[in-house]
Formats: sequence, C-alpha cells, structure tokens
Amino acid sequence: MPAKSFSSDPARDLRHWLAHLASTGRLAVMRENVSLKHQLAAIAKRLDGQQAAFFPKPDGHAIPVVSGFMARRSWIAEAMGVRESELLASFRHAAEHPLPWHEVAGGSAPCQQVVQREIDLQRALPIPTHSEHDNGPYITAGLVIARNPATGVQNVSINRIQVHGKDRMAILMLPRHLHAFYQAAEANNQALDVAVVIGADPLTLLASQAITPIDHDELEIAGALHGRPLDVVKCLTSEVRVPANAEIVIEGKLLPKVREPEGPFGEFPKYYSAREDREVIVVEAITHRSSPVFHTIVPAEMEHLLLGSIPREATLLAHLQRSHPGVSDVHLSIGGVGRYHLHVKFKKRREGEAKNVILCAFGAHYDLKQVTVVDEDVDVHDPLQVEWAVATRFQADRDLVVIAGAQGSVLDPSTTVGMETPNGEPPPPHLQGISAKMGLDATKPIAFHEHVFTKVVVPGEDTVDLNAEIVAGATVDWASMTPVAP
Repeated sequence: MPAKSFSSDPARDLRHWLAHLASTGRLAVMRENVSLKHQLAAIAKRLDGQQAAFFPKPDGHAIPVVSGFMARRSWIAEAMGVRESELLASFRHAAEHPLPWHEVAGGSAPCQQVVQREIDLQRALPIPTHSEHDNGPYITAGLVIARNPATGVQNVSINRIQVHGKDRMAILMLPRHLHAFYQAAEANNQALDVAVVIGADPLTLLASQAITPIDHDELEIAGALHGRPLDVVKCLTSEVRVPANAEIVIEGKLLPKVREPEGPFGEFPKYYSAREDREVIVVEAITHRSSPVFHTIVPAEMEHLLLGSIPREATLLAHLQRSHPGVSDVHLSIGGVGRYHLHVKFKKRREGEAKNVILCAFGAHYDLKQVTVVDEDVDVHDPLQVEWAVATRFQADRDLVVIAGAQGSVLDPSTTVGMETPNGEPPPPHLQGISAKMGLDATKPIAFHEHVFTKVVVPGEDTVDLNAEIVAGATVDWASMTPVAP
C-alpha cells in the first residue's frame, strides 16, 4: 500500500473536511435565503472545482446545504491522505483489503441525535431542484444502503431520488446490486428495507462507488480508506446499518409492485433522462445530528463525475493488469462524462496486444463506449497528449476496433435513437442501452525506420530552473536592444 503523504486526517467526517477546506480558502459561504429551486445549484455550479459552496438558511430552512467539496481530483487524494499519483493504487488497496465495520450502540450515534416519526420530507429537509426541466426536488448525494434478503450482506450506492410526497420518493435503480436485492424481495411480495444517508464523510462517499461483486459491503471499503473500521449504527426501523457519523438518515422501505412517475432529470451525460414509472420508497423515519448539514451534488458537474470515475478507474486498472501487466495507468476522461471514454497507458511488446487490451476493457464494464490505448510516453490524464497520439499514431483502417450491438449505458441518449416506439415513447427495457463500442489503438509500431516515431524532446527542458534563468524586474531598451537591470 502506498505510504500516506499527509500527517493529518482531514476526512474523518464531513464536518472536519469542510473545516479543512474552509481553513485553506476552498469553501465559500453564501448569503442566507438562496432559493432551493435552481438558484442554489446555479451558484454551486459556478464555483464547481474552485470552492465548495455552503448555503446557510436556503429558502429560510434551518438546515444548511453544502455542495462541491469533492470537486477536484487533488482534493480527493488529499482527503485520502495520499499523493494524487497514488490515488488509484490506494483505492485499489482498500477495495482489496476491506475492514469489517464496528457497530456502536443505538442512541449513541451522532446521526440519531434527533428522531422524526411524523414525516414531511420537504419541510424536514432542504431538498433542491437542480436543473431547468427536473420534475421537482431531488436527493442527489444520498447513499442508499440495503441488505441482501438472502444473505444479509449490505450494498451501498448513490441513486437519484425524486421527492414527490410527504413520505414518498421515487428512485432510479440501474441493473446492479440494489436492483437485484429489490427483485429478490419483490418476488416474495416483500418490501426491501433501505436507508438513504445524506452527509457522509468524503471517503465513505468515494467507497460507495466501488465496482465490486455482489455481497461486498462498500462500508468495509470505507473503513479501509480510513485505516480503521467504520463506526456504524443500526437503523431504528430496520436491520440496515448506516455510518454513525453521518449527518442525516432517511429510513424507509422499497415497496413491492408499486411504481410511480419519476423524471425527467438532468443526468451525468449532461442530458435529461425521460419520465418513467419507477420503484417507490415510503419513508418511516428521519434521524439526524442536532445541527445537520445537507449535501447535494449538482448533476453532471465535477463532484458528480469524479466520485463516479475514480473508483471505476481503480477497478478497471486492476482488471486490465491481471491479463496485461504492461498497463500502467488508466483515465476516464471528463469529456467522456467520467464513464464512457477510457484512456489506457500501455507498454506494448508485440503487435496486436493493444487490441486485446481494448477488448479486455470493454468486458470489464458495460458503460465503456470508447477505449484509446496509448504508449508510455503519453500522459493519459492530459487530453491534448491523447489526441496527439491518436492524430499521429492511429489509422482507422488498421487500428480501429468496432463492436456493434453491445450493452451500454441506459443513460446514454444516443443508444435509443431510432429505436423509439411508433408513438415516440422510449424502447422497451430489453432494448434500452444497446450501444456500439469503439477502440482506438494509438500506439507506435514496435519497429519503425530511424526516428519516424521518436518523440521530439529538447535536452534539458525538464530540468530548467526558470527562477534562476529569468532576471526578475529586468526590461529591454528596445532602441539598442540591450537589457536594463532592475
């Protein structure tokens, strides 16, 4: 495991991390009474990647809102206590060495200091409406925690949740573990207990996005990221365990065989997903700290994209290296919305290997739509360098891989073009998300003539000390073309 690069532990809970950002000039406090409808999200979006935004009394609500506290890759590394170059290796180590959580006694957990049984969600919580055509207020940063009905092992995920009644919420579940748990419960006409945790610490948020096999509790990965077991507490209305130091917990049940309209909603591809009938959570209790803060993620902005992309990168890197040890780095580009476009750094030893890497990547995660493999001299985190490699080392007739009719992301709007029903409705579920995959082998040939593929380098460019070479304050007498000392 990479050594920790910071002696402090700034991300032990959300409050400590926010205080750390504030002390380093990375948190802006807004005026009171910013509107929860659009205005809050607009301000947070303008600050995205520059400063976290803290909103006291939004629309007069007693609970403040915070957004954007994980909106830079370097901040996430800092929260983990590692260098940015160690980010993927550290996350991978945590995912491969989870720590079982530690349960604290009910009633002693900060997240259960206040208990509400009379439920009115919008009165109780400051839930924003984000984008122009969103169909109402949405919880966008809630960790949804549920137990496998067969094994009792938990799963943690972030799902978009529309609040459309005092105690009712509609949820989008993609075909992953939470949905499998729900299907198992629904098959027996049983509700599935869930908890929606709002205001978790940064590392637990990050752990929730790990790509793991079913029956691997992401709260144990959170413990590994913290370097100690995560404190959890049992919900008041179910057997679900939640992070004890969270700000807010909504306890409820996913109802069997009940669907209600949800959407449209502005999603991470920066488009709206359609209004459709979704599964429904009925809320039974809300617990929270005595003075909680509500976290919201502005959809499709950096906090949203990075929380999803970094855990996926770590998983993809581990998967590729098992079969292709020449792979040294990967990056899910922000231009590819942190999900669809993967750049792979690879030390090629034989022709054809890069195409195998492309195929291996597509098999690792169905969201991937485009994979570009480059040589070791290309920084996969720099889009200009990747584009340069494609421009100078790629020929479509020999280096392009196209796979038609594969499973892709159901949130990619291009996958449904031309597949609508005659009345203009989206295609049936079994036809949604059908995608073509494209791989680009942008690696140099193993053998080439003289310096044809030798990258241009000026000797000494990496070691120049500009402070020693530039005469500070000096000017030039342009008539005589002689320098004038400061």
